[in-house]
Amino acid sequence: MAVPPAGAPCWADAMFTDVEGAKSFYEDVLGWTFGEQSSEYGNYTQAYANGKAAAAVVPPMPGQEGQSQWCLYLASPDVNATAQKIRDNGGEILMEPMEVGDFGAMCLARDPGGAVFGVWQPGTHEGFETDMEQPGAFCWAEIFTREPAKSDAFFPAVFGYTAQQMQDEAMDFRVYNLGERPALGRMEMTDDFPPEVPPYINVYFSVADCDEAVAKATKHGAVLRFGPMDSPFGRFAALTDPQGANFSVIDTTKTEGEMPPMTDV
Repeated sequence: MAVPPAGAPCWADAMFTDVEGAKSFYEDVLGWTFGEQSSEYGNYTQAYANGKAAAAVVPPMPGQEGQSQWCLYLASPDVNATAQKIRDNGGEILMEPMEVGDFGAMCLARDPGGAVFGVWQPGTHEGFETDMEQPGAFCWAEIFTREPAKSDAFFPAVFGYTAQQMQDEAMDFRVYNLGERPALGRMEMTDDFPPEVPPYINVYFSVADCDEAVAKATKHGAVLRFGPMDSPFGRFAALTDPQGANFSVIDTTKTEGEMPPMTDV
């Protein structure tokens, strides 16, 4: 695989207190299989979609127990330089840059609007091996924030994105692009979100059948937050898994309606 361009979503993982429960849940909902736990790296366990690396799950380190959440990693050719850009543009480094064997190097950060994300400098682990349309694969991600202006200034400054604003009075939605390709979405959190819900990055995973995936997820105790709903991008739904991690599923083969107009900003 080619090394992902700087700023491209390249990996996702999540901490779960009940790792075996998470594996069982995502195995049924997304069709994942799992590799061996890596005891050298905190029992980090890689997930596979049809044999290709799709994501990972890991138990929390002592003192980091809390609500589970998915963490999206953005690619960087130099994690130290990116960490400095994050600081220079008002972000916060939560975990300083560190080497992860010969797999690569990483840091964890929070943007000025409060969304947590990771930075990954690929080594032997280049990131996702899956194609976005493949069932079980990472497909898309959106930054949910109550302070969109802060995110809109921060992410393009750090990762070189250009931006387009959706022309829709019902929502404040923006797309960050890398060249001609969309990289991330940015959605303003409205009053529909309870005040205790912090800003976060919502990851989307491809599924062959959105309704079937939702039925399996809720059977296992997930909470359906939104949908299933048809859109020009696919039929999708937003869920919270049994351990509190938010994610979405989307069937990109079932599209309905016209793409909304976008304006360069």
